[in-house]
Amino acid sequence: VQLVESGGGTVQVGDSLRLSCAASGSTFSIKQMGWYRQTAGKEREIVELISADGSVTNYRNSVKGRFTIPSDNARNTMYLKMNSRNPDDTAEYLCNTVTGTMVYWGKGTLVTVSS
Repeated sequence: VQLVESGGGTVQVGDSLRLSCAASGSTFSIKQMGWYRQTAGKEREIVELISADGSVTNYRNSVKGRFTIPSDNARNTMYLKMNSRNPDDTAEYLCNTVTGTMVYWGKGTLVTVSS
């Protein structure tokens, strides 16, 4: 499975942004997809996961109510819609997917929230 993220950039505090993660290859084997983020000097942290049945799990209290993870299964694309951005959201955002035995990562897309 190959993953390609897009949609990153520099936004102002309070602005909205939508990231995309396009999956290709053996997408029929995908069990779940997720968004992670990482800043320099810190560990990568999970943001949200979406399972093959469409259920979404949010792991960050700081983004609850602000980030949503709609998916477009027909296009094998996962999105991360981010509202009310703040400087703490500045990070490299990475897409992840899990199949039966393998874990795949995209290369990431950088989001900078400017005040």
